[in-house]
Amino acid sequence: MKACVLYGAGDLRLEERSTPSLGEHDVKVHVRAGGICGSDLHYFSQGRVGDFVIREPLIPGHEVAGEVEAVGSGVAGLQPGDKVAIHPGRSCGRCRPCREGRPNLCQAVFYMGSASKFPHMQGGFCQFIVADETQCHKVAKDIDLALLALAEPLSVALHAANRAGNLMGKRVLITGAGPIGQLVLMAARRGGAAEVTVTDLLDSSLTTARKLGAHDTVNIATSPDALDEKTASFGGFDVAFEVSGAAPALNSAITSVHPGGTIVQVGSLPAGPSPIIANRIMAKELDLRGAFRFGNVFADAVACIEKGVIDVAPLRTAVVPMAKAKEAFEMAGDRRNHLKVVIEF
Repeated sequence: MKACVLYGAGDLRLEERSTPSLGEHDVKVHVRAGGICGSDLHYFSQGRVGDFVIREPLIPGHEVAGEVEAVGSGVAGLQPGDKVAIHPGRSCGRCRPCREGRPNLCQAVFYMGSASKFPHMQGGFCQFIVADETQCHKVAKDIDLALLALAEPLSVALHAANRAGNLMGKRVLITGAGPIGQLVLMAARRGGAAEVTVTDLLDSSLTTARKLGAHDTVNIATSPDALDEKTASFGGFDVAFEVSGAAPALNSAITSVHPGGTIVQVGSLPAGPSPIIANRIMAKELDLRGAFRFGNVFADAVACIEKGVIDVAPLRTAVVPMAKAKEAFEMAGDRRNHLKVVIEF
């Protein structure tokens, strides 16, 4: 089969790889679509994501959907031709986080397309993958697989909203209007937020946020004091989601929520120490919560897309064939013109 393989920053190659073998409870899936995630972009542009560094050739990709090609002898609920969304993680079910119902924190997790372990965990940007049957979520025959591939980032947003707690009637701030920020906006609106303000450095992303239901947007680059003025006018936000992965944005969230408020950190900060105004977390008694990947919400995300509860189509800005995968990554890095670029396999 053909596979997209990263050797380091900017070094993406299309190579022949062995087709994976099939176990008793495995499902072989012909990958049809894969969304390029922010972490994929970091691997492509920098050769690392935070502390996770590429040390051997890595097949990236964890936002994938496709068609069942074959099933193992012990698989009962799936058959060739079924369309499926693939949960990219396999947790062990035995460690303490798994037993506590938090599989995203599993100490022995396998997560597609990640250099967090060595040997690396190979991803889904290839023609065929083999997954456990529990990872495969069957959907209707007529669904657009290039949209279904966005179930994984939607899961991240739904999990972040869950980490924030009850959003009904809350004033919400979202720092960062990339794909995850836009999806967090949708999740917050779905959760009953009374008002959502989104900040970013690009007017194009903020325009999309307004189309998707943001009540207000602030361009931090052109109006650096506008958020402070807005915050002062009503005493602060109830909840802030930091999605950009930038230390100044996290500091902005700390400043902008009212005393006793909640901050959910979704974005990955750069590796190494970060200049965070941590004393204000103490002085304002803020709840600072992490949101890592996602918990038990993948099936919910698949259902939201399949049933049209959340429309992710506005985020998809390009669909590119596998033969032009490197160009697809370069397009995805162009935030002025693209939110979510999908590769077709």
